[in-house]
Amino acid sequence: MNKEQFLKSLEKGLKRLSQEEREDIIRDFQEHFLIGAEEGQSEEEISKSLGSPQQIAKELLATHHLEKVQETATAGNILRAVWAVIGLSFFNLVIVLGPFIALAALIIAGWAVGLSFIVSPILVLINAAVHPASFAFFELFLSIALSGLGLFITIGMLFVTRGLINLFVRYLKYNANLVKGGMKNE
Repeated sequence: MNKEQFLKSLEKGLKRLSQEEREDIIRDFQEHFLIGAEEGQSEEEISKSLGSPQQIAKELLATHHLEKVQETATAGNILRAVWAVIGLSFFNLVIVLGPFIALAALIIAGWAVGLSFIVSPILVLINAAVHPASFAFFELFLSIALSGLGLFITIGMLFVTRGLINLFVRYLKYNANLVKGGMKNE
């Protein structure tokens, strides 16, 4: 693969990045080719020593998305980072996606329990309005107690969610570095 083919393939793999970031990366790789040419290497030797442009693009995209998650940990950024890390190798489909789904399910379940406990007094009052004969003060007081418990659960879930997101981002970075290091050692 010559210089032009390598750079076109790399730019194609980086199409999800902004134009400015793509140009910066392409300039860096053009510099690699210039340095290699000064050392007497052919374009094919340089491109072979750099590796697969598709794999380089995947690694750069994964790194980019992981950096974005560190800046702002939104659900969209986390999902893009997960998919970028999964894209590094097929093995990551099981290693990253499984824990991600489990953590997401735990977080969603915790929030659902906390919020449903909080709204339980409103539901008891709605039930009493619809079926006045079935109203019992015990249910109302129990729902008020559950509402208080729901507040504690929700506050706890706020801290748990932040902590799990930080741990998962660290896991993604570790996994991405492991895959990158494993690929370079082959």
